[in-house]
Amino acid sequence: MKSTAIAPSNIAFIKYWGRKDEKLRLPENGSISMNLSNLLTTTTVEFNPDFKEDQIIINGKKEENERSRAIKHLDRIRKIAAINYKAKVVTKNNFPTGTGLSSSASGFAALTLAASAAAGLKLSEKDLSILARQGSGSACRSIPDGLVEWLDGDTSDTSYGVSLYPHDYWDIVDIVAIVSKNKKEVSTTEGQKLAKSSPFFPVRLANIKAKIKLIKKYLKEKNFKIFGELIETEALELHAIYLTSYPPLIYLLPATLQVMREVKHWRAEGISVYFTLNTGQDIHLICQKKDVEKIIKKVQDLSDVQKIIINYPSEGAHLIQSHLF
Repeated sequence: MKSTAIAPSNIAFIKYWGRKDEKLRLPENGSISMNLSNLLTTTTVEFNPDFKEDQIIINGKKEENERSRAIKHLDRIRKIAAINYKAKVVTKNNFPTGTGLSSSASGFAALTLAASAAAGLKLSEKDLSILARQGSGSACRSIPDGLVEWLDGDTSDTSYGVSLYPHDYWDIVDIVAIVSKNKKEVSTTEGQKLAKSSPFFPVRLANIKAKIKLIKKYLKEKNFKIFGELIETEALELHAIYLTSYPPLIYLLPATLQVMREVKHWRAEGISVYFTLNTGQDIHLICQKKDVEKIIKKVQDLSDVQKIIINYPSEGAHLIQSHLF
């Protein structure tokens, strides 16, 4: 009873922030995202009657802080599969964890698929997405392929990710600029609880459905300019919510702001590139494939950028035959 899955992280173009239901991780609003080809989590899960306790090994370490959350997710799967075997879980990321690159999205998507397969379950994509969401909200978007919409449902059965377009639909690229490998001070899970304390949060919710409708239109038309303008203003709006929450959430670093300023300068030079951010300090630069090389060269010249990761739209979570143990 051993299975291994790979799942991508994702970058949300229209973000979700705040929850209607903490226990089920039902979001206050729907969202639109892109799975990322080079921000990946690989996870092997084995259920075995000889195991005396659950073992959780993340990036080569027994992570006590993440252990209880992972075991809680294993319990959900054990309940569905009607088994009580303990599990060994070994997982590794090929990118920094806890810096705002959505490692929990790829992590829980990979755990969901690997553990359900190891438990003998054959779940539909919808059911996998619903299950992944309960471990980490944005993990539901890492289950389907390519460009994904997280449906804004009011119940667990109606809140899940669906693929809008396959990973080869559009030649857009996400260039991640790593400005710090340090973990953020406040996790996304804890930050979500402060959403409603911002005086601007009700305004955001009043406009979010219209933004989702617009970005779906721009994706359909492949209109990169107005698509880029919308995702950039959306990222700034969300960080305005963070900053005006109580207590305030300050995720941006001076290096993050430097890259943001440079992007505006590059556009003035005629390079079509836009930025977006998750809940953290590292920044995503969205461009078209034809502009990748010139943007990489620009980013490499920035002293505060420690690493660059190039991502194309990716397929969703999938099983592989090569195990980690």
